[in-house]
Amino acid sequence: MEKLLIKGGNSLSGKITCSGAKNAALPMIASTILSDEEVTLTNLPYLQDITTMFELLGSMGADILLNENMNFTIKSNNLKDIEARYELVKTMRASILVLGPLVAKYGKARIALPGGCAIGSRPVNYHLDSLEQMGAKIILKNGYIEASAKKLKGANIRFDGVTVTGTENLMMAATLAEGETILTNVAREPEVADLAEMLNSMGAKIDGAGSEKIRIQGVEKLNGTVFKIPADRIEAGTYLAAAAVTNGDIKIDGINPNRLMKVIEKLKNSGANIDFDEDSISFQMKNDVPDPVDITTAPFPEFPTDMQAQFSVINAISSGTANIYETIFENRFMHILELNRMGCDISVNGNHAIIKGVKSLYGAEVMATDLRASASLILAGLCAKGETVVDRIYHIDRGYERIEEKLSYLGANIVRLPS
Repeated sequence: MEKLLIKGGNSLSGKITCSGAKNAALPMIASTILSDEEVTLTNLPYLQDITTMFELLGSMGADILLNENMNFTIKSNNLKDIEARYELVKTMRASILVLGPLVAKYGKARIALPGGCAIGSRPVNYHLDSLEQMGAKIILKNGYIEASAKKLKGANIRFDGVTVTGTENLMMAATLAEGETILTNVAREPEVADLAEMLNSMGAKIDGAGSEKIRIQGVEKLNGTVFKIPADRIEAGTYLAAAAVTNGDIKIDGINPNRLMKVIEKLKNSGANIDFDEDSISFQMKNDVPDPVDITTAPFPEFPTDMQAQFSVINAISSGTANIYETIFENRFMHILELNRMGCDISVNGNHAIIKGVKSLYGAEVMATDLRASASLILAGLCAKGETVVDRIYHIDRGYERIEEKLSYLGANIVRLPS
């Protein structure tokens, strides 16, 4: 199993370009199932989750081509198999995103109950209950979701809780449903609006994505399109946090700062100078030691849960005590035990982490438990004294494109060790 070896102490400096967003790309790949024509996606990041999603569509019979410009063309108009098998689904919860498109286009689907990061309950009942309201018949059998519908019907659906993949799944399903679907209490994450923009470019009629209510008027068919995957706001935020813990001075190109305003606000509170324009962010840490920053995670546009672990490291080396409240997932403090092994002083009580800043962290052998936990351990290694070895980095490869190469380009001493 591959590992990352980090020798801490180097201050990050330089410029990098943000990769395409995994959380935007995955539903967009799933949405190609809805089209009768070829769909070309550009700026796709090279990540394990992207590969898994392509393997999933390929196993169903989709044609997937990579051209000389590293763009992918997908044709899913004549799938031979509507089953998402467990061996593929078990590694990635986003596999559930093929459910809505399959039922809408082919009238049936058989999807293994999903796996992925072990960061808490992310129930699929929102997806299933909503599809039933649209006329689908749902059966849970032998670890699989079996769904069928002669023709989905438009419905007024209110989600009991905010769900990003649920919003995306039902929005995709509704594009080919009969009549109008109104979704309320939906996720407002930028990736939801990105998916709506892509679907509209294919001939869908979606209005309101990015707000609390989305209206979808069903159409007979969707066409092909060429669409660019937007930049990954969480990747950008992670590199900004890496600069914060190393007293760095970096610039990130290709990222819309409006998608990171809460993160930028908290970084400024920690002692950073940040300038930005419409597609770049410049960061310079002005404090030798970060100021502590209290955080409460919440759905967009509030502070993202996917940046909570990275800010745990910023607070761990801060000049005081900070509180972090995790309101999205009930099991997302698993990185804390590993950080404490490196000298952090963090205690957890339910969804509340109390972080007391220490003068130094120390390198250690640590083990990643999920995607963003992996990022926090790398950040801790960058600012720790001595060497840190991060194990189980297959988690990091699910969501960060060539992270060791980008960090090395910024001056970090980090290498990938072969298995």
